Amino acid sequence: MEPPLTPTQPSPQDREIATAVARERPRLRNFIRRRVIDQDEAEDILQDVFEELVEAYRLPDSIEQVGAWLFRVAKNRIVDRFRKRREEPLPETAETGDDYRLDLELPSADAGPEAAYARTALLDALRAALDELPANQREIFIAHELDGQSFKAMAEATGTGINTLLARKRYAVLHLRERLQPVYDGFEI
Repeated sequence: MEPPLTPTQPSPQDREIATAVARERPRLRNFIRRRVIDQDEAEDILQDVFEELVEAYRLPDSIEQVGAWLFRVAKNRIVDRFRKRREEPLPETAETGDDYRLDLELPSADAGPEAAYARTALLDALRAALDELPANQREIFIAHELDGQSFKAMAEATGTGINTLLARKRYAVLHLRERLQPVYDGFEI
């Protein structure tokens, strides 16, 4: 039987957690930083992973391979963050008055060779996918997303109904998602 713990003496479970964190922190931090450009976000993910480790240690089932478990959780957190970011709607420039630019949403060319490559690959894939669209869909997508024109202004300028313009843009977006998903998936996240 173990002696009672004093307030300054950590439990065996706390010692196991501290040992695992000390052992895996450098490799795990590097793993996350290679996949997440924003270093603050990378640190947030690292902290989330360690918080989940502490919670997992409280469960009745033990973790067999702590290192492998941590890397799997880190990868899942990274994927979750990218999915969450991808689901955020693009700002409506016509209504907000902001100068939205698609190129600012892409990885920065100055963020290192991986980011520059990703930016080039995404832009090339976007150009190719836009070229595949019927002219009326391509024009609406470019006018709305890249030039910031409102559907109302486009409807007035072309004499085409807003619902028709919305439908054309929807078809363009569906096509672009389908064509760009393999490119996005090709990047290690």
